[in-house]
Amino acid sequence: MTPDTKDWTWVLDSACPECGFEAGELHREDIGTRLLLAARTLKDRLADADARTRPAPGVWSPLEYACHTRDACEIFEQRLQEMLATEHPSFTNWDQDATADAEAYGSQDPVVVAGQLWEAAQVAASRFNGVNENQWDRTGSRSDGATFSIVSLGQYFVHDLVHHVWDVTGEPQE
Repeated sequence: MTPDTKDWTWVLDSACPECGFEAGELHREDIGTRLLLAARTLKDRLADADARTRPAPGVWSPLEYACHTRDACEIFEQRLQEMLATEHPSFTNWDQDATADAEAYGSQDPVVVAGQLWEAAQVAASRFNGVNENQWDRTGSRSDGATFSIVSLGQYFVHDLVHHVWDVTGEPQE
């Protein structure tokens, strides 16, 4: 696989031309709901017979996208916790491509991954749903210097999941 080196933070300012999602328009109170909606679609896709099949060379299978999404749920939930506990934390770098290789995403059991994904998404959604009024503007930074508020972190995160729904279904998510 060719590593994805794009800086996707631009999705906070304009609609994604691929999946159509407008992350910056997502209201903070809808973050948890949209997270679960996307996670459920990805989880359900794992029941299909072709869940392990890559649609083209260099494109992840639905299983690999689901593994990535499961791990993203855990990473973003941890980042949210850091932002709630610490004044402007710096996030540890996460190399998603190295993780996919090291964890052999394509070899994992779709049934197990479906359960893990759903559990991780529920935890992340619950954590975002629990953010109180005075915490949404708290900030944190990635290792590349990109700074997020809790709101923009949630919007960015939801775009990742919605985009992966588009990756595996070819359909924009309403």
